[in-house]
Amino acid sequence: MAGSTAFDRAAAYYDATRGRTRAGTARETAVLAAELDGHGPVLEVGVGTGQVALPLQGAGLPMTGIDLAAPMLDVLRAKAGGAAPFPLVLGDATVMPFANGAFGGVVLRWVLHLIPDWRAAASEIARVTRSGGVVCVLLGGGGDGPPEKIKERFCEEAGITQSPAGLGWHDHAGIDEAMAGHGASPRTLSPFTDEESMTPEMFMQGIEGDRFSWTWPVPEQARIAAAADTRAWAEREFGPLDRLAPRPYDVIWHAYDLP
Repeated sequence: MAGSTAFDRAAAYYDATRGRTRAGTARETAVLAAELDGHGPVLEVGVGTGQVALPLQGAGLPMTGIDLAAPMLDVLRAKAGGAAPFPLVLGDATVMPFANGAFGGVVLRWVLHLIPDWRAAASEIARVTRSGGVVCVLLGGGGDGPPEKIKERFCEEAGITQSPAGLGWHDHAGIDEAMAGHGASPRTLSPFTDEESMTPEMFMQGIEGDRFSWTWPVPEQARIAAAADTRAWAEREFGPLDRLAPRPYDVIWHAYDLP
């Protein structure tokens, strides 16, 4: 994905800094499996460490994964016992090496905001999904709790934009329009509630440790200074960060039915 954000450097700590709770994973798997079951082979674009695909395979779905970061795929293999549990492709979401209509379902979670030419990725996704298939998408971005406010403050201190490289965090209208251009009809899947997997203190430590893709463009010394100022502000605003409990939030996947 030319210009896209690859997660090679995040592979070692990705599962500790992103993802669902165990209960949230079970709910997400149930929602997606109910939607995708019976459609045939399923592709996850941006499969990463397998947080979504491995549980779906465990639920009986025939999975394939594609990702830009080889180290992320290495973690997935390690989690599966050392060998690929299903076909894994190191590749570009904007030019995928699959035949037209190769899959009955496609899944993307927290991917399109990382791809500058996300419309090309949407076109490829529509191309590799067979007639009558379904595409399930969850955009990135969170709510309005302490972690989101801490991120906003850090971006201000560091002088960087919160806008992602690709599709906007909550730009459902954008992806709806792009998929409609391929004849797909949008709808939403059954929502479920999960709890933040990171406390505000863990989130702050992630900033200090340069563990988020949006901190990577900031030079080290500037990041350290901005993080220190952000921590001081956050503790004034919220009190001791390690005493703030994770919050519940709603998850709503969007589905696109191909004609």
